Amino acid sequence: MVNILLTGASRGIGAAARRALAAAGHHVIGQSTAGGSGCITADFAVPRAADALWQQALAAGGGRIDVLVNNAGVFEAADIDDADAFAATWARSHAINLQAAADLCRHAVLHFQTNGGGRIINVASRAGHRGDSPAHWHYAAAKAGMIAMTKTIARGYALQNILAFAVAPGFTMTGMAEEYLSSRGGEKLLADIPLGKVADVEEVAEAIRWLASDAPPSLTGSTLDINGASYVR
Repeated sequence: MVNILLTGASRGIGAAARRALAAAGHHVIGQSTAGGSGCITADFAVPRAADALWQQALAAGGGRIDVLVNNAGVFEAADIDDADAFAATWARSHAINLQAAADLCRHAVLHFQTNGGGRIINVASRAGHRGDSPAHWHYAAAKAGMIAMTKTIARGYALQNILAFAVAPGFTMTGMAEEYLSSRGGEKLLADIPLGKVADVEEVAEAIRWLASDAPPSLTGSTLDINGASYVR
């Protein structure tokens, strides 16, 4: 049985991924900020929360984690006219969207080095490639950092059978995306997606499931774009 630590497992992409991974026969150890639904409670806005989560997840996995999926994230606006709020939102976004993922990747690499390897899947965003709205500089920057971190891990540890992949969804029908679509004019945003629809969470979950177990090792370092051809590269 494959032990998988999945962050942000209580809703949206995370909940769908949890279902898909469990249906494939994997043991999923979920994390959420509020806990519940069998998830470990961890608030990544709190420094070093990821360290405590790793130890709890390791215990839940009987001392072994095979796959890490960094999916937890926040999407909050930052007004450039308010210096204090701007700085606070950047700090919170960095802590949750990037630092916690980096801390967990560090633990995973060290663990995989002594256990024959493993896989890391970082859920980034289309914003990491093409940017985001004027109120979301921080989100785009954090997701770009996650993609760069994935590539660095892949290049640095491939010979130790440590594989790293990123998934970069565009708009996906989660709570965050629905709020953004309504606030920015849904029809105009949909017109920018050649497929004519935003991704379903199940589509992203299937990509995560495939990367966790079936993707060939030579794919390490790659980013899978799931955006309906709204950004191609």
